[in-house]
Amino acid sequence: MEQLSAGGGGENAVEYFFKQGRIHSKDALEIIWYHAANKKAQMKEALESDAHMIEADIIFGSQGPIMAHPPETDSDNTLQNWLNEVLQSDKGIKLDFKSLSAVEPAMKMLVSMKLSLMRPVWINADILPGPSASSTARIAKEFLRIVTSYLPDVTLSLGWITNKLVDQTQGYTWEMVKEMEHICQRLSQPVTFPVRAALLRSSWPQLHWLLQQSERYSLTVWTARDDSYTLEDMLYIREDFDKSKIYYDLFEPQISALRQAAN
Repeated sequence: MEQLSAGGGGENAVEYFFKQGRIHSKDALEIIWYHAANKKAQMKEALESDAHMIEADIIFGSQGPIMAHPPETDSDNTLQNWLNEVLQSDKGIKLDFKSLSAVEPAMKMLVSMKLSLMRPVWINADILPGPSASSTARIAKEFLRIVTSYLPDVTLSLGWITNKLVDQTQGYTWEMVKEMEHICQRLSQPVTFPVRAALLRSSWPQLHWLLQQSERYSLTVWTARDDSYTLEDMLYIREDFDKSKIYYDLFEPQISALRQAAN
């Protein structure tokens, strides 16, 4: 099996964009995200935007890996076409796998394009059940086996399955974060944990503990459209941790308000 050469895809996003002069400080809040760049129109918009990192979702379709988010089952964009277009740009990439069967064919594509991967490359999956999750599927072992055998240096973005939040006070439990740490302590590459903004404050003791377990760890704060959270909650965690290790993939106008308040 061909592996990616050392360093390919393993660039730290904050360090990478800071060295390029595309962010002004080593604060992950400065990094701009374009979320769900799946269809060709959204991909084109993302490539023409100011985003540093482009995120897209992958399922397994009749043409192999395609760019779509469940419950969608089809797309006008294949992963091969997406990579051909996006890797000609100066953007970092985050690939969010919604189908385990798509992972290995996608890894083979990435390895075949390894000379274009000298940029931040994040590989994401929800590998454990989290707050409000109905699914108890644990795909961690197989997902990590495949990804690390092909791409030993990329950043792994490893999250918890969450559904519609009924009670936002029920956050990430000690059992959840300790199970995640048990999995991640055996890994050698950087790991970022995608966590839901609405659950962040109530879960901060657990998440802060998790981050302290390794210098390789960071957080990526995300939100669903209907989630409720406060600016104060986002600012609170910044007072208590390394700002280069908390990324924010939030919607407007909240993300602009947060950047303004942080400055």
